[in-house]
Amino acid sequence: MTTIRFFAAARAAVGVDSLTTTGRTIESALGAIDAAEVADPERWSALQERCSYLVDGVTTRDRGTALEGVEVVDVMPPFAGG
Repeated sequence: MTTIRFFAAARAAVGVDSLTTTGRTIESALGAIDAAEVADPERWSALQERCSYLVDGVTTRDRGTALEGVEVVDVMPPFAGG
């Protein structure tokens, strides 16, 4: 299992600090988040395209990145000034 941690605007949109997933890629893990349980589904949908992801500390924007053997993915929305 992989832990997905949400920061800043992503945390506000999803409404939780973290969750665990068995998704095979970042895309499938994010897609498995139930829209009915998301605090702000419209905002969350829009943010996913703009976020970067730290996969066990290595940054990527490729949501096709495999999660096999990955412990933590941090969802990092754009911050002020960048």
